[in-house]
Amino acid sequence: MLKVDLGQLAREASVAVEARVSASDELWSAAELAWVDEVDIRLRATYAGTGEIVARGSVSGRLGQQCRRCLKPVERDFTHDLTLVFVDEAGEESEEGGAYLFEPKRSELDMRDAVREEIVLAMNPYVVCKPDCRGLCPTCGIDLNHGQCDCTVDETDPRWAALRELKDE
Repeated sequence: MLKVDLGQLAREASVAVEARVSASDELWSAAELAWVDEVDIRLRATYAGTGEIVARGSVSGRLGQQCRRCLKPVERDFTHDLTLVFVDEAGEESEEGGAYLFEPKRSELDMRDAVREEIVLAMNPYVVCKPDCRGLCPTCGIDLNHGQCDCTVDETDPRWAALRELKDE
């Protein structure tokens, strides 16, 4: 799963890699991704003329996150197009940004970590349950979408007090 046989890739010049990864797979635990159901990953790996391996494709699934304002669970469809570039770790280009390293001496190229990293970078960290979500009261913690609290909010910032005094003179 999410591995490319480098021997097959050398013979065929292009290999399809398709996987349905379980939501409970250990691949997601390292990044604390909470998928609702299976994740479809479809990639096509090819050798580039420069010795690099380029994998292009897409990832799709349903991702569970928390609303940034009220902390309620939110499920959203997640679809992202991927382009992964793998370079020989012994080559001169190994320090090039945006590329992943691989050992050409091995028989397989494991793309799991690269795929997980790209998903983490592509996901929206600022999910809200609805655009007009009012969130939680910063003082008492009541959900302001379901009621109003009696807390008073002092919106004066003490760092501006000196300027406020000059203005009042």
